[in-house]
Amino acid sequence: MAVPQMTFDDVVAAREVLDDVIAHTPVVHSRVLSETVGGPVYLKCENLQRAGSFKVRGAYVRIARLTDEERARGVVAASAGNHAQGVALGSGLLGAKSTVYMPEGAPLPKVEATRAYGADVVFAGHTVDVALQAAQEHAEKTGALFIHPFDHPDIVAGQGTVGLEILEQLPEAATIVLPIGGGGLAAGVALAVKSQRPGIRVVGVQAERAAAYPESLAAGHPVMVEPASTMADGIAVGRPGELPFELIHYLVDRVVTVSEESLSRALLLCLERSKLVVEPAGVAGVAALLDQPHAFEPPVVVVLSGGNIDPLLLARVLRHGLAAAGRYLAFRIRLTDRPGALASLLGRLADLGVNVLDVVHERMGARLHLDEVEVLLQLETRGPAHCDEVLSALRRDGHKLIFS
Repeated sequence: MAVPQMTFDDVVAAREVLDDVIAHTPVVHSRVLSETVGGPVYLKCENLQRAGSFKVRGAYVRIARLTDEERARGVVAASAGNHAQGVALGSGLLGAKSTVYMPEGAPLPKVEATRAYGADVVFAGHTVDVALQAAQEHAEKTGALFIHPFDHPDIVAGQGTVGLEILEQLPEAATIVLPIGGGGLAAGVALAVKSQRPGIRVVGVQAERAAAYPESLAAGHPVMVEPASTMADGIAVGRPGELPFELIHYLVDRVVTVSEESLSRALLLCLERSKLVVEPAGVAGVAALLDQPHAFEPPVVVVLSGGNIDPLLLARVLRHGLAAAGRYLAFRIRLTDRPGALASLLGRLADLGVNVLDVVHERMGARLHLDEVEVLLQLETRGPAHCDEVLSALRRDGHKLIFS
């Protein structure tokens, strides 16, 4: 494998291009994560960046370095949302027309924000990889310049400016944990920090349902995988980029994966304990710390890569997070069909300190005897111990609980 032809100076030069364009996002201390890890943990809040994610850094650098003639031909990109917004914002600031291909089902707020920044949005396929192919075909037909979301030196250098800021804000950092999709952010940050501090550890995190890097690193070259459905749409990339892969192969210490449950728990923690709205892809690093709290040497900096989340998805993920954290219960229970049976059950739940969120009362069904009804309950509890207490009490009362 060839040694990547990028240097620390490329990242420094990208920072000069971005001067007065991007926000220097804060690094904030997380007490709850510090207690979990057993040492200081900080959050690098790229969810507070312009356009809601780190992506504007690389997109702006790439478009700014086009010639006037190239910008006049327009630019085209493909993205599930964050790169789309970065390209739309960057091209608007630099006076270029932009077209963005997005997968069918891309989050509506990301679609609307991309349009609001001035881009034409076209839907293609159901994955980022299909949208990428459509965008490349558009570039070939029209002469527009294709702005790749991660596989270009200008993109990688722009994303690497996150690493420059981290070492300036927290020079004592021992570990940086960040999400990986195509790899532009991880590659750029690793290049920026390892060039200054070779001993610092950089750990990448992928959603286990869309994890191309573990297989690719094992094979020694980028491998295509078919991403399954994941709430972390921002890092659901089927094949690593060639340039990011080479940099990550040489510079990133480890790549781990996290489950949907871990992602939802991490999102809930950021919202509830740090008062930060972060999208599922953006909390991948937090999820990794929750899964393996003693695997990361502190001080740890976790990059929250984006905050563009559909409110409807946020509501679903929060409920998922509450369940994963043991604060939400959903099950069916059968009762004798007699007056007062449901009221008695609800009274029992009140005595147990449960908050009833929803009740569905079913009297008809092939599974039910003539004298039975089935009740679907959605309950809010105080945590795992309280869940166990409630379930044990109901079973002692003689109820059969059905989880499905």
